[in-house]
Amino acid sequence: MRKSGFTLIELLVVMAMIAVLLGLLVPAVQRVRESASRLNCMNNLKQVSLALLNHHDAFKQLPAGYSSAVDSLGNDTGPGWGWAARLLPHMEQEILFKAVDFTKPVESPLNGPAREAIIKPLLCPSDIGSAKPFPIGSRGASGALGSVICQVGPSNFVGNFGVGEPGVDGEGVLFRNSAVRIEDILDGSSTTFVVGERSFRFAEATWTGAVTGSAHGPTAVSPLPFVESHPSNFVLSHTGETYLGPGYPEETNHFSAIHLGGGNFGFADGHVSYLSRNTSYATYKALSTRAGGESIRSGDY
Repeated sequence: MRKSGFTLIELLVVMAMIAVLLGLLVPAVQRVRESASRLNCMNNLKQVSLALLNHHDAFKQLPAGYSSAVDSLGNDTGPGWGWAARLLPHMEQEILFKAVDFTKPVESPLNGPAREAIIKPLLCPSDIGSAKPFPIGSRGASGALGSVICQVGPSNFVGNFGVGEPGVDGEGVLFRNSAVRIEDILDGSSTTFVVGERSFRFAEATWTGAVTGSAHGPTAVSPLPFVESHPSNFVLSHTGETYLGPGYPEETNHFSAIHLGGGNFGFADGHVSYLSRNTSYATYKALSTRAGGESIRSGDY
């Protein structure tokens, strides 16, 4: 009597079928996982957006993009604490907030333990490279980190400076020593974003602030070239001069995201929107100005 069983050819066919099914299943699982991570990122950004409104309710203005005194040449002299640090009491981080001495620079040894804190609502679950403190300091001509000033806690969300390069006064909502009120956002709070994403796939960002004497730059895995830029770029970003779509940077101080097809942005009225790569350049820039007078139509984003 012939014993039943699989022949070698049948076994190979079954194995080939399993391999094909796995090849179809793995990308689908990855898409579902990324969709969930993007949703969690939006939820985190929603907490940030509501915290901004709570800060406005308490102080009648949004926090400064970063706070700094200025010398006779217009250079920052610190302390440099940024907008996200001011939101800590509104994000269930009262203990950390009380541990920060805002009269001392970010890099002060007295602020050492506090400035390295990891704050999960300020991180994107998709961006696994951002979940630990990182060193900042001066940089050489090649972009390599030189003298380390301090370690700081990461953030995947940066403030909206506007269209131009981050600096003193911006067309957006957050800049040096800014004190913007909701009523100052003449373009409308529902059509002006306050914060957007910064992925560590491209460039560094921190919740702490602008460390005096530091130079912002790309991360070790970034495909972007090094261009020495202002410390404010650690906490602020802008939408001009080049464009590949929201979340797709050409410079380290652009908004950037690791999500497929776009990035998340938090608006002045508290809502969060996912801006796809198909968003027009004109709309993208218009959404970043508080009083530019641009016309945003329903369906533009």
